[in-house]
Amino acid sequence: MKFGIIKERKSPPDRRVVFSPEKLAEAKKQFPQAEFVVESSDIRVFPDEAYRHFGFEVVDDVSDCDVLLGVKEVPLEHLIPNKKYFYFSHTIKKQPYNRKLLLDMLNKNIEMYDHETIVKQSGARLIGFGRYAGLVGAYNGFRALGLRDGLFNLPKVETLTDLNAVKSELDKITLPNIKILLTGTGKVAMGAKEILDHLKIKEVSDALYLTSQFSEPVYVMADVMEYAKRMDGKVGEKREFYKDPTGYESNFMPYANETDFFIAGHFYGNKAPYLFTREDAKNPDFRINLVADVSCDIDGPVASTIRPSTIADPFYGYDPHSETEVAFDADEAITVMAVDNLPCELPKDASEGFGDMFLEHVIPAFFNGDERGILKRAKITSSDGKLTERFFYLKDYVEVG
Repeated sequence: MKFGIIKERKSPPDRRVVFSPEKLAEAKKQFPQAEFVVESSDIRVFPDEAYRHFGFEVVDDVSDCDVLLGVKEVPLEHLIPNKKYFYFSHTIKKQPYNRKLLLDMLNKNIEMYDHETIVKQSGARLIGFGRYAGLVGAYNGFRALGLRDGLFNLPKVETLTDLNAVKSELDKITLPNIKILLTGTGKVAMGAKEILDHLKIKEVSDALYLTSQFSEPVYVMADVMEYAKRMDGKVGEKREFYKDPTGYESNFMPYANETDFFIAGHFYGNKAPYLFTREDAKNPDFRINLVADVSCDIDGPVASTIRPSTIADPFYGYDPHSETEVAFDADEAITVMAVDNLPCELPKDASEGFGDMFLEHVIPAFFNGDERGILKRAKITSSDGKLTERFFYLKDYVEVG
């Protein structure tokens, strides 16, 4: 079986890759029956020569490969019919902007495996860039704090070589006595927590956080059962919430009234209650003035996130009274960081971490008869131009208009 590492062609450019040269060499050693080639790229964080150094052929044409491995969406004109593709397609939530992409893959008899659909039997994701989104998102939040309040001037992550350099910059700053809320307990939240812990910020319990003031910066991690509650007053259950959140309402305001800096690292599911609404943000007791929205759901559960921001221009302000965008450092504004491609700022570390997971969970499935069902669960479209049973719910999405 022949695997091809494809060139990233989406704009703005993404320098990440599924496998670093070292990890690809490890894959070849583990699976000598597999053949790997690399499509030449002038933007990838690892240069072509680094792959050649490990003995890999760098080519301009990958049309003879069986499986093509990428990170972001492939432009329609570059999709090769009758191939197996792995990349983030951003179609499984019926995103309107990628409907044509899914339709084109069906028309070209492509087997599509979305990185987002590579999951355990329980549905928990096995691979992704979540940790790096959390790391960079938390750092960017502190960068916004420093710039807005004239406290310190952290450099952009994209100008730093790696995660160690990021942490070295954080060692130079001193934080004021702020209270920080981090939502979520998954990979994104744990990445953000890594930054908070590196800064030696004290973690406190929910009870203390909601009732006490401190003489040092502190943070709390709140899971969904802390910031959402059952409408009928009974004790909620996490599994029940994920299965059907319609009987729940937000319990976020007690946190909002005690928080200066909010890092949104949670997963937001369909029909779940918003964390805070535009009306909530107008409440005089609402204290949050800085949001690092790593989850970045637009016009959704975090009312101040009215648009995504960019690596080039990562911050904007949200005026809760007029419900409009203002300067990120405007008086009474909530400063928002809502970059939706955060791991791109740390392409080397992110790629190395992603390759670890991909080699552990995905490549073996091609050679062990898919004994864990990884490929079967992940496959969205079949080689006969049809949706798989698991993703048949997308039928109306591709048949619209």
